[in-house]
Amino acid sequence: QLQLVESGGGLVQPGGSLRLSCAASGFTGENYAVGWFRQAPGKEREGLSCISNGGTTNYADSVKGRFTISRDNTKKTVYLQMNSLKSEDTGVYYCAAKWSVGRCDLMLYGYWGQGTQVTVSS
Repeated sequence: QLQLVESGGGLVQPGGSLRLSCAASGFTGENYAVGWFRQAPGKEREGLSCISNGGTTNYADSVKGRFTISRDNTKKTVYLQMNSLKSEDTGVYYCAAKWSVGRCDLMLYGYWGQGTQVTVSS
């Protein structure tokens, strides 16, 4: 059973940076895509970025140019580097995974982590 654990959230000032990690376990192989999602208070969950099994990436317009997703298959870990953070980036960040090859998208993920809180505030 594929399991995901996020870490790296916290409190940061506007303009600051954080790096989130998503560690996967409980499976073998690399044919899976990982996505990062955010749920802000009072809002629906929003897809932010994904990375395919081969390392191709996609970003939502809201984070393009500020966030970078990457993966280290040797560690079964996906990272989300978040720069130039804004107050509207505040929320619970989730990583999710699905068995997939080729380009990734932000739909139909079956495995989810427990989430990590990111608060951007002065």
